[in-house]
Amino acid sequence: MHNSKMMYRFEQQAEKPTQIYIYDEVTAQGPFNWNTLEYEESETSANYFVKMLAEISDEGSLELHINSYGGDVKEGVAIYNLLKRKNCKKTCYIDCFAYSVAYVIAMACDKIIMGLGSSIMIHEMWTVARGNAEELRKQADDLDVLMQTNRQIFLARCNLSEEKLIEMMRAETILTPEQCMEYGFCDEISQAAVDQSQINQCYEKKYRQLQQELRQQKTLQDFVKEFAKPQSTETKPKEHIENKSLKMMSDFFNAFTSVQLKED
Repeated sequence: MHNSKMMYRFEQQAEKPTQIYIYDEVTAQGPFNWNTLEYEESETSANYFVKMLAEISDEGSLELHINSYGGDVKEGVAIYNLLKRKNCKKTCYIDCFAYSVAYVIAMACDKIIMGLGSSIMIHEMWTVARGNAEELRKQADDLDVLMQTNRQIFLARCNLSEEKLIEMMRAETILTPEQCMEYGFCDEISQAAVDQSQINQCYEKKYRQLQQELRQQKTLQDFVKEFAKPQSTETKPKEHIENKSLKMMSDFFNAFTSVQLKED
């Protein structure tokens, strides 16, 4: 059974703006499905946005709703550029959080509207590194270069000097809608209430996905228990028991080999 995790919602109605909801982590790869032993397709990846944006007319308009802590910089910056090149009218609504690279995506829109109680967070990139001293120093230098190019996205919209922006990003600054207006990070503060029905539908699907993941974990636990359970030699030939055990071991380790290969 294939139930993909709902990380964004895409709605297109006649004579109405196309609505996109990013309400989860921006990631290149979806969760691992223990039923299919494969990764789900991420609906917040740049590759998914390529296909999704191709369905939207350049003559229409797009509403991007964001409530996300951020995620993969590589995916987020690619999505930013995909949206930036899209010729339709683009309006971003920050419904609650637009942190890290989620806010970078927001900046691709022509207009950014922040809801009451919402906020953005800007900070410097970080990574997980390993290697010898020389390799670790190089990775730090590479991050400096990446940050220098990344800041240009912010400077193209905000009215801050680069020195002030560096200071705020190093401090991992969270900004209110009023502060965002002051610094040029948004264009308007909406007094209208967020459409709670849309949020409820998003979280209802996430709840169903969580239930599915719990069922998959139970299936894995049952598999491990079955693998560890002693077999009776009185009712089944020894050769049959050995073949079954070998097959179960092979399936089990193939699954984890598949995970490791995809992560590498």
